[in-house]
Amino acid sequence: MHETCKAIVAHLKGKYLSTPTTQKDWIYISDGFKQDWQFPNCIGALDGKHCKILPPCGTGSDFYNYKGYFSIVLMALVNSKYEFVYVDVGTNGRVSDGGVWNKCKLKQ
Repeated sequence: MHETCKAIVAHLKGKYLSTPTTQKDWIYISDGFKQDWQFPNCIGALDGKHCKILPPCGTGSDFYNYKGYFSIVLMALVNSKYEFVYVDVGTNGRVSDGGVWNKCKLKQ
């Protein structure tokens, strides 16, 4: 399963998940929010989701979240057409929203 997921990401990431890298790319996303939703100066909709897991051995309460179960966090940014432009997954569920944001590459 792990190998299969890695292969899928390696072969499809560039085609279906391209994070903006230039000012022009970000402006294009902003223009989409202004045109589609009348929401100017927006460069994406960002949210996180706790994905329920069985905790890895020896991790104690590291993955135990405030909702009362073990999880990893999936954080995603979408454009105005609900297309993913950035995804960060794997932070342990105990970490706060701010902690997930602080460790992700999108912050840079």
